[in-house]
Amino acid sequence: MSFLQIKIYRGKFIAYTVFVVLIGLAIGLLTCAILLYQWVDNARNESASAFAGIENRLQYDADRIEAYMQRIYSNNGLMTDVQSFLGSSAERYLSSRLERSRFDQPLASFPDDMESFLYSGGQGDIVQVSLHTDKTGNLIRFDDHGNASFKFGLSNNDAAFRESIERGFVYRKKLSDPNRISRQLGEFRFLVGSDRLFQSSGIYQAALIDSSGRIYSGSSDSPVEDEWVSQVLADGRKQGYLSSGGLNGLFFSTFTSTKRDYRFVTGVDLGMLIRERLGTLLSVFFIVLTAMISVLILIVYNLRDDARFLQHIIHSIDRVKTADFTPETPAPYRRNEYGMIARELEDMVRQLDKYIRTEYLLKLKQQETEMKALQNQINPHFLYNTLEAIRSRALVNRDVETSDAIATLGALYRDMVKHDNIITLGQELALLQEYLKIMEFKYPDRFYHQFNVDEELLELPTVKFWMQPLAENFFVHGFDPGSAFNLLVVSGWTSETHFNLEIVDNGRWITEDQLKRIRDTLSHREETQSKSIGLHNVNTRLHFFYGEGFALHLENNEEAGVKVSILIPKEAVCHVQTSDCG
Repeated sequence: MSFLQIKIYRGKFIAYTVFVVLIGLAIGLLTCAILLYQWVDNARNESASAFAGIENRLQYDADRIEAYMQRIYSNNGLMTDVQSFLGSSAERYLSSRLERSRFDQPLASFPDDMESFLYSGGQGDIVQVSLHTDKTGNLIRFDDHGNASFKFGLSNNDAAFRESIERGFVYRKKLSDPNRISRQLGEFRFLVGSDRLFQSSGIYQAALIDSSGRIYSGSSDSPVEDEWVSQVLADGRKQGYLSSGGLNGLFFSTFTSTKRDYRFVTGVDLGMLIRERLGTLLSVFFIVLTAMISVLILIVYNLRDDARFLQHIIHSIDRVKTADFTPETPAPYRRNEYGMIARELEDMVRQLDKYIRTEYLLKLKQQETEMKALQNQINPHFLYNTLEAIRSRALVNRDVETSDAIATLGALYRDMVKHDNIITLGQELALLQEYLKIMEFKYPDRFYHQFNVDEELLELPTVKFWMQPLAENFFVHGFDPGSAFNLLVVSGWTSETHFNLEIVDNGRWITEDQLKRIRDTLSHREETQSKSIGLHNVNTRLHFFYGEGFALHLENNEEAGVKVSILIPKEAVCHVQTSDCG
């Protein structure tokens, strides 16, 4: 039967499926959101690093420009060549250099020295240097490799000197007469190119914005980028998100320079970010989907097994209702409530079947048992009468010893039948003594026995006829018919927590292997097939009577024979009376 055919399991499956799908989607979306946030945060950190790099390069260029100005003032040759460079043409510059040169000194070249100094660090950010008078200016232009080109006599209003964020940042330095500081000879203008600064940032979507709002985005035709920069400026926040609907949006960051009058703006397009990291997002989706499918398979497996066990439970109950106890294959055990109930119900069916069969057989044999009980009541009287007849015949023939032995045997059997199942230890010792008298008759002048038992132990309750099997073991296994002195001693005394009994003989030892087997048998009180069945039965009966505190130990004596030690706990005796199983 499919579990989907059971309404309760069908509802559970639908509920579990909806729950797993919702949880899976929530985990997947949350994971993707965390990844996107991390990627955007990394992009913002990269933007901050790029802005710090631009600021450092601007400061580096400013420091080198300042150092070069100090170099000009400290070098008379360079200062002289700079003054010559103020001429309105290249010819005048060259002729002025020749006029001011001295044959005893090397000829200094201001353009060559500046090119070597400014580009010695390999930065190459300064793309143009110009030297101006009130109306004109002379220009030195450096290409990407640091090679210089010159223009002379350009108007100060020329496009080559126009200042804008697209061209770069201009550093102005006054050129004063070294002989008279208050007299200004001209002005240096150093142009740090925006292209080179922007390219060094390494940011794909970025822009430089000057104080007037003009935008430089690294390309001459980028209307889309100019548009998002305008939106960022209008937003006014330092960082945030501009949505264009759906997955079209932009995460932006704005940085304001403390060294120059400009702002650095970067953006991360959400759609482009998702496309670039689509592989990672698909991996997350696949992992979540796999986990959802695995959980659903596990749910289906458990629901199917639960439904099977429920069916087995219902089937077992139906069998009990119809009294059908035919043995069936038990349900596989599962460590859950359904599995336990199914197994227990199956066991209940088997136990009921066993109980009914047992009760039925008992009723069939009850009458037969009652008839045998009536017949068995006659047997002891027949035995006693027979023994008495044999005893009388022995007396007639004047065989006193045979007569006494027969009388002792009859008394022993009479006491065994007459006494209750639970007697005192004194009565049990009396039964043992009658048995030992018979053994003395069997082995005259070769067997002796002795009892040393404190009177306090004689009133202890105990089960009937357990000492005789222990003594009988001595005659079966340890007795030496060739010896003139076979001795059995029974001792009993009281300790703080136990009553102690010992049965000691001087017969043969038990081998170590056999002693180990007997001890193993005594430690397991279930049914045994070993040769020590009498000792095992005694141990089992006394354990059952006195409880877990009882102990029976078997060991070899140092000189000869075997010792059986019995410990009876005092607290166990307090709960047992001689009339308990009368």
